[in-house]
Amino acid sequence: MLALACAGIAPAFAQDTTERAEVLKQIAALREQQARIAQLQRENEAALRALEATLGVVAPAPAATPVQTAAPATAVAAAPSALDRLKVTGDFRLRSQHDRSDDDARDRDSGQVRARLGATFAINERVTVGGRFVTGDNDDPNSSDVQLSNWADDFNVSLDMAYVQLNFGDLKLYGGKFPQPFARTDLVWDSDVNPQGLGATYRHALGNGGALRTNALFFAVDEDAGGADSTMGGIQLGYDSPAFGGFKYDLSGAYYRYSLGSLAGADSGDWRTNRRNPDGTFLSDYELANLLVGATWQGANEQWPVRVVGDYVKNLGAADNQDTGYGVDVSLGRASKPGDWRFTYGYSQTDVDAVLSAFSHDNIGIATNYKLHAFTVDYTPMPKTMVSAIWYHYKPNDPAYAGGNAPNDWLDRIRLFFLVNF
Repeated sequence: MLALACAGIAPAFAQDTTERAEVLKQIAALREQQARIAQLQRENEAALRALEATLGVVAPAPAATPVQTAAPATAVAAAPSALDRLKVTGDFRLRSQHDRSDDDARDRDSGQVRARLGATFAINERVTVGGRFVTGDNDDPNSSDVQLSNWADDFNVSLDMAYVQLNFGDLKLYGGKFPQPFARTDLVWDSDVNPQGLGATYRHALGNGGALRTNALFFAVDEDAGGADSTMGGIQLGYDSPAFGGFKYDLSGAYYRYSLGSLAGADSGDWRTNRRNPDGTFLSDYELANLLVGATWQGANEQWPVRVVGDYVKNLGAADNQDTGYGVDVSLGRASKPGDWRFTYGYSQTDVDAVLSAFSHDNIGIATNYKLHAFTVDYTPMPKTMVSAIWYHYKPNDPAYAGGNAPNDWLDRIRLFFLVNF
């Protein structure tokens, strides 16, 4: 009987062992599947954080977990999300300059340094704050370069941007001292000028790959507690075309109206070459109509695009016919990747009151009333760097307003610089 009982138990035990092994195998498979799901979840969360940082979207706070021991892990995971909302950028430029003149003055060699450090922080999906520190004279809005001079005196550093930005999809609103909102060339706006007041940019992408743009600005130029203020109101409408094969174009039309009631805060750098009345006020009003046209052809080689930009401005408030300026720039190549070369030629010409010289470019020694040829070569030796050479060849346009310059003297300015950006 005992033998028979044992014989009956043996098959049952073997069956239980087989079933147990099968269950353990299923448990192991489920744990492996759970681990793969957890890994995919971590990868998805990392990808979501990267996309949120790119769009400036703030991730929602994680739900509270009932397991008390998981709280430290949640706090650690939240920290990188805040850091992702902070964006730091900057650049450093070291430049050598040679100026020569046939008749006006002796030749001169000099060196300049420019350093800029800026940051933005997304408070939430709607609000971003930004600011930037720069070298240079804080009384000169057209330049952040520092002359290497003055017996090794320390550089001046100032805050050239401090603003809040409100994001509403295609629409962005600005307040404070913020980045220049307009499509532009140096003919009307120097690249270093950042307006102060209120601004708005709107860009709506079209289904065909093009886009519509609107930029607006209320510029608080000079506030006077005891009299009329100096302000500027401007609006620009623009269109970016879709690609037609390798060809694209863009159009921008703008109107800028200055009301210069107060000049108390102006200095010689703000007067520059515009004409003035005996009492020191500007001879002309400044109501600028500005048209900017650009075209790009990519061609068969992505390293050698061709870009043409035309800029035309007319001062509708000028006292006489000294009211027009224009420029054309043609470039070949790009300067975005190591080994890239870019070659640019530009010609521009202005009348003495065509633009408000306080905010136009200061690349040469004449702010308005000039004829200018500019040749530029850019080379990118390694990521985030550039080596450039620029030759400016210029002279007064109308001899009647040459000022301290010899009317027919061609002047030359050659610049070599090395730029690092991050």
